[in-house]
Amino acid sequence: MSRPITLFTGQWADLPFEEVARLAGEWGYDGLEIASWGDHLDVNKAASDPAYVANRLEILERNGLKVWTISNHLVGQAVCDDPIDQRHQDIVPPHVWGDGDPEGVRRRAAEELKTTARAAAALGVKTVTGFTGSKIWKTIAGFPPVPDSMIDDGYQDFADRWNPILDVFDEVGVRFALEPHPSEIAFDYWSCKRTLEAIGNRDAFGFNFDPSHFVWQQIDPATFLQDFADKVYHVHCKESVTNLNGRNGRLSSHLPWGDPRRGWDFVSTGHGEVPWEPIFRTLNWIGYEGPTSVEWEDAGMDRLVGGPEALAFVRKLAQITPPAEAFDAAFSQSR
Repeated sequence: MSRPITLFTGQWADLPFEEVARLAGEWGYDGLEIASWGDHLDVNKAASDPAYVANRLEILERNGLKVWTISNHLVGQAVCDDPIDQRHQDIVPPHVWGDGDPEGVRRRAAEELKTTARAAAALGVKTVTGFTGSKIWKTIAGFPPVPDSMIDDGYQDFADRWNPILDVFDEVGVRFALEPHPSEIAFDYWSCKRTLEAIGNRDAFGFNFDPSHFVWQQIDPATFLQDFADKVYHVHCKESVTNLNGRNGRLSSHLPWGDPRRGWDFVSTGHGEVPWEPIFRTLNWIGYEGPTSVEWEDAGMDRLVGGPEALAFVRKLAQITPPAEAFDAAFSQSR
């Protein structure tokens, strides 16, 4: 089963788009999952200016690349988050931040996600990856005691804000793939189920499967793939490792990435604890044919080393494909 291997440009957005395309092309990637920040993709221009779209596609073609997916993780985070604060001002565009009024930021972020769907359609892309934010992530510790009504309100808030966005996704024939992740409305197995229920399991909404967020939570990634097979719209190849040595905790103690006192951390693909072979076998089993996108994150490795090395690692995994005939077919006397 041949799946394109792409590079997510989010962690490379300090470099010009043309430079990232050149590097990815030289390394042998099949395409890019283009982030909507830096100069990589202006969704407002892409949604309204055919010449801008043609320019992005020409850069890709010149470097032997294609695009199947675009991302708007950063703006998506502001759609449901509460509180809205300096963290969001640091990641959303100035026109989304505006005067910083929290509800105004949320509404402008929602409009930007609608525009992102239109930009994807203009590029010929069928999937947008991203975040949703969450009104209730702040309650995760369970203290002060959290009434059920507050959790119910959080999922209703998500549905109220995202259903109109998803209406536009439906209109233009594009799907949104939420990356289950700490700080999102869906971050683990059961919160994913409840998130789907909140919006009536509509087709426009599924998941960007990223096993790096499951490993440190002790959720089995292959089981997740089996149970959410029809909702796996995109796949990230990202890696994490745990370091629970009796001092370090899973909540990581407000310590920065790369600090050895953290209980878990991201590492370059192939250097951690993600069970990649069962994952790729399960992707084959569920019939997933979309991109496997390398999201490179490692505070202890140069990305110019990690980028091509991760590609080689995923290429080897991609060789795990079902045989043309069952291995025991040769035993049959009726051949």
